[in-house]
Amino acid sequence: MPVSTTSPRPRPTGLVVLAIIVFAECALLLAAAVFLIVELLIDTPASYASAIALTVLVAIATIWVGFIAQGLLRGQPWTRGASVVWQILQIAVAIGMFQGIYARPDLGWLLLIPSIAVLVLLFTPAVREATIRH
Repeated sequence: MPVSTTSPRPRPTGLVVLAIIVFAECALLLAAAVFLIVELLIDTPASYASAIALTVLVAIATIWVGFIAQGLLRGQPWTRGASVVWQILQIAVAIGMFQGIYARPDLGWLLLIPSIAVLVLLFTPAVREATIRH
């Protein structure tokens, strides 16, 4: 087997920061999933079907965002599109948190700021270059 003389490309700092933010989002989703499971076990929901469906959706989102973060570290091209989709969904939830009877602007900002940071980082030249197949 021939020895490769090319070394792997170093990860750009922007890509590492991007992956850290997405891993943090995944960790928070995991905390939300655990919270929902505990709530389902110790409290009586108004609708068991809705409570279970929400818990399953959050669990699926946690797995999906974890795959995105892992793919970002590997420089896989599909992660850019998946990251954009997730951030747009998160921005929609953040905007909803700024309005209505049960408005929580504090939580809205906690969702909006990292989403904007991820979108900005995704379109930096170094991150785009690192996530393009060569």
